[in-house]
Amino acid sequence: MTSAALAAGPLAQLLTSTPAAAVPAVVRPADVEQIRTAATTLRSWDNLYGGAGVVRDTALAQLRWAAGLLKSRCPAPLRAELFGAVSRLATVVGASAFDAFAHEDARRLFAFATSCAEEVDNWPLRAISYNLRSRQAIWCGDPDAGLTFAELGLARADRLSPAEQSMLHNARARALAKMGRAQQTLAAIGASDNSYTSITPATEGPWMTYYDGAQHHGDTGHALFDLALAGHPPQEALRRLQAAADGHGDGFARSRAFSRTKLATLQMAAGDPEQALAEGRTALAEVSDLRSLRANHELAELGRVAHRHRNLGDIRDLREQIADTVAA
Repeated sequence: MTSAALAAGPLAQLLTSTPAAAVPAVVRPADVEQIRTAATTLRSWDNLYGGAGVVRDTALAQLRWAAGLLKSRCPAPLRAELFGAVSRLATVVGASAFDAFAHEDARRLFAFATSCAEEVDNWPLRAISYNLRSRQAIWCGDPDAGLTFAELGLARADRLSPAEQSMLHNARARALAKMGRAQQTLAAIGASDNSYTSITPATEGPWMTYYDGAQHHGDTGHALFDLALAGHPPQEALRRLQAAADGHGDGFARSRAFSRTKLATLQMAAGDPEQALAEGRTALAEVSDLRSLRANHELAELGRVAHRHRNLGDIRDLREQIADTVAA
């Protein structure tokens, strides 16, 4: 695929609707480093504040400038680095769009990220893009497509690091759980756990720095959450979600809110409303600080499950506060 083709089509309309600085005629190493810095900074903002606020507009402007460089004259030694940096930035911008429920934009951005990575045989960044494509498909109610994307990401797994493999096994597990395939879900979680134990942080790429114990427990806990709601014993899901909620630092406020909300929801469903109330109040406070439609959606699910304990006055108060937050 040519550089021009990568920047054309439906994605071009999305990007040209966002103002950006003039693109230089010749790509320099500093330009590539600027794209990498933008990706790192925007991802940290997205995790801290959510993607439904100012983060997404800022990210689109950065990506338009970066995508424009694909049409500029690029020294051969820089080409792979340029395409890799643009791919990484596109996944960050796509993730913000996903969080803002701009799903068509997110699909185009993730596909663009895949194309950029494949253009220069960057298998790790290709895996990152397929992981996000899988997660979005699952979220949008198509776990079959989510499973396909996850398995495409795992193609040539020998070229992926342990963290990248673990990440994609988690995507497989979440898709399989949504499909009600319990034994295959548990096998995928087992494969993820095995890969996780082989991680050496110093040898992982900078795009995988987020994948620590809290992230691993949160991702696997989310898959087990779906099994627990379908009747599977909830203890392991509760343990992993608790570890994730306790382990995420302030820089990953949205991930922490996701895991804590899932934890409270499962506690409600499992018949422990008092503990669920405490976690639910904390989750409510955490989500209230975010601009994340996905976090609001998870909070609304907590409110629906809490309805079964509506005879308790504190639970009724929590449900009312959840309704006010989601509607704001």
